[in-house]
Amino acid sequence: MFDVAVIGAGMAGLSCAQRLRQAGYSVAVVEKSRGAGGRVATRRLQGTRADHGARYLEPQGDAVQGLIEVLVDRDILKLWTDSVGEFRQGEMFSIPSSCYVAPAGMNAIGKYLAEGVEIWFGRRVQAISTTTDNQIWHLSLEVTDDNLQTPQELIAKAVVVAIPAPQALMFLNSEIGLKSDFLDKLRSVEYEPCFTVMAGYPAAKQQDLSNLNPPWKAVSFPDNSDLAWVGLDSSKRLDPQQPVFVVHSSANFAERYLEAADLETVGHELLARTSEYLMPWLKQPEWLQVHRWRYAFCRNPLPVSCLAAEGTLPLVCAGDLCGEGQIEGALRSGLAAANWVNSQLQDLPLDSSLNW
Repeated sequence: MFDVAVIGAGMAGLSCAQRLRQAGYSVAVVEKSRGAGGRVATRRLQGTRADHGARYLEPQGDAVQGLIEVLVDRDILKLWTDSVGEFRQGEMFSIPSSCYVAPAGMNAIGKYLAEGVEIWFGRRVQAISTTTDNQIWHLSLEVTDDNLQTPQELIAKAVVVAIPAPQALMFLNSEIGLKSDFLDKLRSVEYEPCFTVMAGYPAAKQQDLSNLNPPWKAVSFPDNSDLAWVGLDSSKRLDPQQPVFVVHSSANFAERYLEAADLETVGHELLARTSEYLMPWLKQPEWLQVHRWRYAFCRNPLPVSCLAAEGTLPLVCAGDLCGEGQIEGALRSGLAAANWVNSQLQDLPLDSSLNW
């Protein structure tokens, strides 16, 4: 029995859970994967790490700015580069941009925000219902890993849904008292997909990278039909053993191959396209892995800080489906959801600042 159940351990879910926990509420976060952070994600592979979700943090909003300051002070983040390349019309331009990264992997941000929060990993919400006296939420959970110790059901007074709208609509429906207007707003939210390719190259290629003119650690492709972004991910690490690149596809490319069964072939095609603009040898990696993000970026977020359901027990949706700015919007939406839940429950003194 918890005061609040938070579905999703991404930036919105964690910021919401942390704020409510600090106010004194009992909170449980349900997360289908094995780690916290959501799309701020890192994968361990080939003796190293690669950030296959969020590329870096930029101080573009007060919420992210405050988080960067705290994480730099704790030696979790460092300044990676003060400029990024932009490839337009066959030319490379240098754009000023302060990019902060975590040498241990960007998922270190999620681990920091998760400190002290009870998180049930390896659990996906299958169904949500109310008790017969309509006083409490009941969540039925599916096991997604080999963790059989965590319960497969959870009850709470309030629910925060902090996952992409299409995933939320798998268990949010009119049968649990949700109104059509609320559900229609969720259905209206659209997402762009993305493929991420993580690829490693021979250590000898490091010399080629030392001779880049102009030098770069990241390049965006704003008008390319296949490519969105390329980063030298190994330059984020403290002791890189070989060059490791991370390539993000455009939404157009991802939509073409979204249901592909052979992801390795998709990855090689994306590297081949990358090699045409940067270094020819990028199409010949020693190894590669591919991740498919179905809901990488929210295309048309709702013009609200969080989306509260009316006429039922306390339930609110949060995340980058609300507001503007991916990580900035998610953090702010999580805090707005925490404020709303607090107003529905005990109305405890709640920290309304953007301090982390």
